[in-house]
Amino acid sequence: MRIELIEELKNISILCVEDEFGIRQSIVNTLKYYFKDVYEASNGKEAFELYEYHKPKIVITDIQMRDGDGIELVKKIRENDFETMLIMLTAHSNEEYLIDLINLNINHYILKPLNLTKLSEAFEKYLVKSSKTVMLSEELLFDLQKRELIYKNNEIIHLRKREKDFLYLLYEKKESILRYEEMELELWSDKEMTTHALKSFIKDLRNKIPVNVIKNVPQEGYTLQKQ
Repeated sequence: MRIELIEELKNISILCVEDEFGIRQSIVNTLKYYFKDVYEASNGKEAFELYEYHKPKIVITDIQMRDGDGIELVKKIRENDFETMLIMLTAHSNEEYLIDLINLNINHYILKPLNLTKLSEAFEKYLVKSSKTVMLSEELLFDLQKRELIYKNNEIIHLRKREKDFLYLLYEKKESILRYEEMELELWSDKEMTTHALKSFIKDLRNKIPVNVIKNVPQEGYTLQKQ
């Protein structure tokens, strides 16, 4: 995990919800190394009470638990709160199931088994969301909240929604690769992402951006071009 990320997490509180004691303790012990305050719960009811009292910035919860599931917890939190980052742990990897999770307005899902790399990616996503404007190159800025691309500090480059979402995801994955499967799930959930459609999409986007910030990783996906 990057040193800058570790420093930023030290000021953030998190709630971990997992009914298996051994698994929960393992996760909590790891989280305590990085976060200011770590709260833990073994079921949805207890978790919601802790959430209401402590208002953690991040909630990481298992989906299926013996005493109340994580989905009901997420629904209750999202009734009035769209700011808290919600991360769900799941053993299910089929696309239809994962799309259902996204429709619950969660921020991130992690496929079991859990490891530090997967956690780091999720936390990086939180920090990206909570920041505002980032630098893609010396001349190119990206406003993460408005999802606006700004050239030389004043010229806004007009993009379509899918183009904005692509750049957002690309920045989230700046230390790794935005894979084709993730792009299809996040950007083409309404229809099939064909090779021709993807190539046309990338070509059109590159033509709009004055600086080359998109790098293709053959057979894998895309990443930010190192400047």
